[in-house]
Amino acid sequence: QVQLVESGGGLVQAGGSLRLSCAASGSIATIYVMAWYRQAPGKERELVASITSGGSTNYADSVKGRFTISRDNAKNTVNLQMTSLKPEDTAVYSCNADLRRILGIRSIYWGQGTQVTVSS
Repeated sequence: QVQLVESGGGLVQAGGSLRLSCAASGSIATIYVMAWYRQAPGKERELVASITSGGSTNYADSVKGRFTISRDNAKNTVNLQMTSLKPEDTAVYSCNADLRRILGIRSIYWGQGTQVTVSS
């Protein structure tokens, strides 16, 4: 059994900051990539940022320079520091992990999502 649990969402004014965290637990052998996705009402889910086990990062153009993704491989956690937030960043943010379970196959797991609302 593998679980991803997010925390840190909430309501913030435009220009403010929030930090999202996600912890993966269970029978995990290796986490290859951890990522944050978001889905706004009426829109498709989009990749916000991803990070490999080696620390290579990738960001959506819309968040470059404002968001920073980081991870702790020893703790199986990933964080998303969001600054200079805009109303268009409002969405449900979900954590994602590409991992291999102990004695298991490689699969994608998702957290339950956390709401981020940015008021203008």
